[in-house]
Amino acid sequence: MLENELLELYKKTNNFRDTLGMELGDVSEGKATYELTIQKKHLATPIAAHGGVIAALVDAAMGVTALSVVIQSNRVVSTVELKVSYLRPVIEGDHLKCTGEVLNQGNRLIYVECSVTNQRGELLARANGTFNAYPAEKAF
Repeated sequence: MLENELLELYKKTNNFRDTLGMELGDVSEGKATYELTIQKKHLATPIAAHGGVIAALVDAAMGVTALSVVIQSNRVVSTVELKVSYLRPVIEGDHLKCTGEVLNQGNRLIYVECSVTNQRGELLARANGTFNAYPAEKAF
């Protein structure tokens, strides 16, 4: 588990995750998880979640995953590109687990992939993203 002042600051200042009810899980170098239980407020139809909720979840998980490989050098990340493939409907009551993994890290750009599964282990979505690493002092 990665723990340092910058990660603690991220946890304290990232208010968006609270809006959706996302919970940061385990973070280790090159891997991270976020979890979310789909509630009525997440729905776009009477039973199915809005795709934007899933996009936010994967962006958060992949962002922390990318952050995990640069945080020790006092850098943070921002999303450059994001692609989501929605494979199955996400319905109210689903407990989602989104797991990200760094597949390639350059000096500034980090490529991450992730998957979203529900409580039954069904694959609901896959995503990939590119993240830009930059000095932490520019973010705060």
